[in-house]
Amino acid sequence: MKKTELLAPAGSIEKAKVAFMYGADAIYAGTAKLSLRSRADLNIDSLEETIKYAHNIGKKVYVALNIYAHDEHYSEIEEEVKRLDKIGADAIIASDVGVIEKIKEIAPNMEIHISTQANNVSLHSANFWYKYGARRVVLARELSKENISYIMKNKPKDLEIEMFIHGAICYAYSGRCYLSKYLSNRCANLGDCAQSCRWQYNITASEVNNPESIINLDFDEKGTYLFSSKDMCLINQIPVICDMGVESLKIEGRLKTEYYLATVIRTYRQAIDDYYTLKEQGRENEYNSDKYMKELLKVKTRGFSEFYFSDTNNQEIHDLDGKSDNLDYEYGAKVISKYDKIENTYIVEIKNKLSINDTLDLLYPNTLKCDTFKIEMLYDEKTDEKINTINPGKKGQLVKIKIPFENIESGMIIRRHK
Repeated sequence: MKKTELLAPAGSIEKAKVAFMYGADAIYAGTAKLSLRSRADLNIDSLEETIKYAHNIGKKVYVALNIYAHDEHYSEIEEEVKRLDKIGADAIIASDVGVIEKIKEIAPNMEIHISTQANNVSLHSANFWYKYGARRVVLARELSKENISYIMKNKPKDLEIEMFIHGAICYAYSGRCYLSKYLSNRCANLGDCAQSCRWQYNITASEVNNPESIINLDFDEKGTYLFSSKDMCLINQIPVICDMGVESLKIEGRLKTEYYLATVIRTYRQAIDDYYTLKEQGRENEYNSDKYMKELLKVKTRGFSEFYFSDTNNQEIHDLDGKSDNLDYEYGAKVISKYDKIENTYIVEIKNKLSINDTLDLLYPNTLKCDTFKIEMLYDEKTDEKINTINPGKKGQLVKIKIPFENIESGMIIRRHK
């Protein structure tokens, strides 16, 4: 069996490096104005650096130009396509037929991936894009396993299929939403979504002939998050998806933290690798997702749903209580480098409050292993003075900390027990 690609999000070069370290085969990114995450950190220079870094370690970078473009956007799109062709992007992800036409015109050798924003829900749609020059089609999240299986069995052999396996689900159909534009004048289809579906709402009604007679409906003291969806999680379905032969499995979250990426990527990496190993040994029935799910629950999540993958009538997809935090773990720090003047001491970038006696987990790449230790000593990064507690201040704040283990690499993520 050809092993499926694990595709991860990266909103910055730092996140790209974390994604690759923890097992991603490829990342997808975008520049600020022309993808559907306009608040991602990558500009064209950092994107070029990311592509060079990826290619040096045998990885790939796909770049999103998946806005629905107005005429005034096309001069910038043309320049962007030229730049992406020049710096060696492995593919461009697009959904607007006008944008796709420009890509074909300006960079005829560029690989084109059709974004999920194009609402790819059928074999007929996939075949159309294939004939139009697409190398890959990203399926809509709304499809069932039967839908996906049918497409995989009947698609052209050299057309690749990509699907989402984890992350946020948009309340609107495959992301086509105008609620944000209506409520806050930030257009989701131009990359500026305010995530209005995650806001808290009160529902009211009034009698037609007496509009001032307001009645509140079906909500408690928190109101109701009626537009908010649970997060997709298909960790239980990895055997089914791999057996279908889906070429690329995609994790959502270009705006997520490095801790989130490290946890989710390494978990799916291990699950995919374990299943292929079991398959080769004829032991595929032994796949058990419990240990993987336990890891995924250590990051902030809204609650998990398989959406319509296993049940097209699934009603358990709404997160009516609002965002739910992980109460037991949080992002502690990221290893920057070893500090040789003090034995087993490393410079780390802190992400949350750290104190003496805090319990931390060091997350290793390519395994679910983590080593747990307590903070015995904290040092000021500049003076080596011992400190008891430090709160995150400016971005990139550094401290020195003793880590009593070997084989520690720059970029490794440290999880803090709350």
